[in-house]
Amino acid sequence: MKILEKLKIKVKDLKNEITAIYYAYQHPKTPVLPKIIILFTLGYALSPIDLIPDFIPVLGVVDDLLILPVLIALSIKLIPYEIMEESRKRAEIQPLQLKKNWVFAIGFILIWIALLMSIILYYQYMKN
Repeated sequence: MKILEKLKIKVKDLKNEITAIYYAYQHPKTPVLPKIIILFTLGYALSPIDLIPDFIPVLGVVDDLLILPVLIALSIKLIPYEIMEESRKRAEIQPLQLKKNWVFAIGFILIWIALLMSIILYYQYMKN
């Protein structure tokens, strides 16, 4: 199997897992901590703005290749097995087309603003 075909399969599996954790989030028996992690994971996956912008060399791509799969794996690990299996079956039967969400993008913009403000305040403090 060629590398491109393997990559396409991995991307499809990743999309199915995102849909499955979306369904797990909606499940009434999913505990609160997994729901918080799932919400952050879905927000990251569906945000049109990345935490680390793609124009930053190497790091911009690393966030998509590392952060998102780690968040998905963490979400899956925290979801009870029975709920995750039920959610995977539902994702196969009822696949969703999840769309980008600007609400989550605003969160990442606020993180960058807070980081920049912290740096500015730190340098002003160091000058005095």
